[in-house]
Amino acid sequence: MRILLVDDEVRLADGVRRGLEAEGMTVDVVRTGTEGLRMAGERDYDAIILDVMMPGMSGYRVCRALREEGDWTPVLFLTAKDGEWDEVEGLDTGGDDWLTKPFSYPVLVARIRALVRRGVRERPAVLEAGDLRLDPAARKVFRGEHEVSLTARELAVLDYLMRRRGEVVTKREVIANVWGEDFDADPNIVEVYVGHLRAKLDRPFGRRAIETVRGAGYRLSADGG
Repeated sequence: MRILLVDDEVRLADGVRRGLEAEGMTVDVVRTGTEGLRMAGERDYDAIILDVMMPGMSGYRVCRALREEGDWTPVLFLTAKDGEWDEVEGLDTGGDDWLTKPFSYPVLVARIRALVRRGVRERPAVLEAGDLRLDPAARKVFRGEHEVSLTARELAVLDYLMRRRGEVVTKREVIANVWGEDFDADPNIVEVYVGHLRAKLDRPFGRRAIETVRGAGYRLSADGG
């Protein structure tokens, strides 16, 4: 099992390397995100362990770049950042797991083995509704040949609507799938984000893809029109 460890904390990285090698793994260690991205492109790894805050290129950017290049090697973020939104960003950029420092070596080893057993994920399929396209891996949206810039939350709302295209979805369903079941806020926040999507994806192109179904919710037309 070959592992790439990308972490600029020298003592910690050396300790992790020794611990994983004691478990029979081969470990390559690099200190910067830029070097990590280069190594990932030159060799085949069973898993990649990424710190988040590093010189040159953050772990988030490394993971996003790998996914955009079609590299779906399992990625475990190993970081001192312990905020829930930090973890959300790591997973949204294409990460597979998240472990905060300080950590337990047995847990780290178990998680790496679990990721390797799962194997390399396939690149998510591009979602389409007429000439409206969303590439979940690259996190890019196109209306025809025009790329449209969306925020992370706008992308998440659009992703859910496109996966349910042609169906009516309630505000509560959108909140549960985008913000989470435990999110406690005014359901009208969905209306705000639907408005943002209409302003970016419909009105500039003379479309009305996202319909309001009175008393029920929203529906993204199957033809994207």
